[in-house]
Amino acid sequence: MEIVKSGAQYDRVLSYFDEDGDGKISPSELRNRLGLIGGELQQAEAEAAVESLDSDGDGLLCVGDIERLLEVGEEEKLKDLKEAFALYDSEGCGFITPKNLKKMLRKLGERKSTEECKMMIRRFDLNGDGLISFEEFQIMMA
Repeated sequence: MEIVKSGAQYDRVLSYFDEDGDGKISPSELRNRLGLIGGELQQAEAEAAVESLDSDGDGLLCVGDIERLLEVGEEEKLKDLKEAFALYDSEGCGFITPKNLKKMLRKLGERKSTEECKMMIRRFDLNGDGLISFEEFQIMMA
């Protein structure tokens, strides 16, 4: 299952950062808005970030630049999820089984019975097959 972002979502991100309403994000706007949500960015860092993402060379970010940035973030997240899933799917069968879950939990210092692992899996097993597929794992981790 792939999560598709709509253009409206990218527009909302742009409008949050675009303080002056010109349809673009300046380094100052980026710095100010990140500060409001708890991030910290020096002016030089904001300028470097905008410069690295700016596709048309005007020194500002447009909605297309935001879209590319968020898509790269989604790709990284998907890669990380696949790596985490592979840790649980130690046999490479494409599913997390109660046995695999029990084994991984033991490695993490938690002792669970096979029955407890089956119950844990049932909570996220959308198709009722007693296993967790990668798609179900994605939903579980969202």
